[in-house]
Amino acid sequence: MAKIDESELGDDFNYIIRLADSDIDGLSRIGMGLTSVKGVGARTALAICEIAGVDKNMLGGHLDESDLKKIRDAIEAYPTEVPLWMLNRQRDIETGDELHLFSMDVTMTQDDDIARLRATKAYRGLRHASRKRVRGQRTRSNGRSGLTLGVQRKQ
Repeated sequence: MAKIDESELGDDFNYIIRLADSDIDGLSRIGMGLTSVKGVGARTALAICEIAGVDKNMLGGHLDESDLKKIRDAIEAYPTEVPLWMLNRQRDIETGDELHLFSMDVTMTQDDDIARLRATKAYRGLRHASRKRVRGQRTRSNGRSGLTLGVQRKQ
């Protein structure tokens, strides 16, 4: 990325933008700056820019209030505008709806899911409770922590 000259930015430049309970760097392009919001990846950020009708290559600090309002509205309308495979919460366990979660909703829902798995004593819940690998990784040699220092040799 090219070095940005401070004199080119102007007086109305915002160095920090507040969207979806997250701070976005104003010096980054809005297409990639949106990825600092939890629940928004690169593809989701570009889709939000397209829904809002905002240029994805524009610096975030140059956006005015009308553009920011368009982006906020696009974030709210995102689950209805994109195909189901782009959502991060399909067939929600409690409601059965197709959702896309942003910011703190992602963290709270993940914590609720893990608590549900622990309460039902599911295998994944037990692995989460004992702070071990959950997705089938091997644990014999990697992921050691705590008092385990080295490999024990057979006598």
